[in-house]
Amino acid sequence: MTTAENIAGRFIRSLRTSLILTGVLTLVLGLLILIWPGRTAQVLTGIIAAYAIVAGVVYAALGVFSRTKDGWARVGHIVLGIFFVVVGVVAFANLAAFTVSFAVFLGVLVGIMWIIEGAVSLSVVGESSSRGWTIAFAILSIIAGVLLLFTPLWGVIVLWWLLGISAVALGIVNIIRGLALRP
Repeated sequence: MTTAENIAGRFIRSLRTSLILTGVLTLVLGLLILIWPGRTAQVLTGIIAAYAIVAGVVYAALGVFSRTKDGWARVGHIVLGIFFVVVGVVAFANLAAFTVSFAVFLGVLVGIMWIIEGAVSLSVVGESSSRGWTIAFAILSIIAGVLLLFTPLWGVIVLWWLLGISAVALGIVNIIRGLALRP
C-alpha cells in the first residue's frame, strides 16, 4: 500500500468511528429525553447553571485583574460576573423550579422570534419568487409564535419531545452511516 492509501484508510476509519460514536451519543441523548424528559431537562439546566457560575467567575476576574480596560468596562465585567454567579447559585438552589422557569423563558423567546420571523417574511413577500409559500410560512410562523406566547411551557414540552425524537432518528442514521462506511 502506498502512503496515500494508508492515509485515506486511516481517515475513513476515523470518520467511521466518529459517525458511530456521535450516533450512539445522539441516540442515548434522544432516549434520555424521551424516557426521562423532566430529569434530562434538569440535568441540562444544571449544566447551564454550572456554566453560568464558571463564566461569572471569569468575567469578575477579568474585571478585577484587567490592566487594559478602563473603569466602566471593569465595573461592567464585575457586575456581569456577579450576576452570572448569582443566577447559577439560584438555579442550583431549586433546580426543578428553575428548569420550569427557564423553559417558560425559552418558550416566550421562541414565540417572539417566530412572530418577528413571520412579520419579516410578510414584509418581503413582494420580492419573493414564491409568494404563496412565503405567505403560508409567514402566517404559520405568526400563529405558532402567538400560540407559544400563550402556552410557553406546553410549547416547550412539545419542542422538547420533538428534539428527543429527532435525536433518536439522527443517532440511528449516523450509526448506520458509520457501519456502512468501508475503508
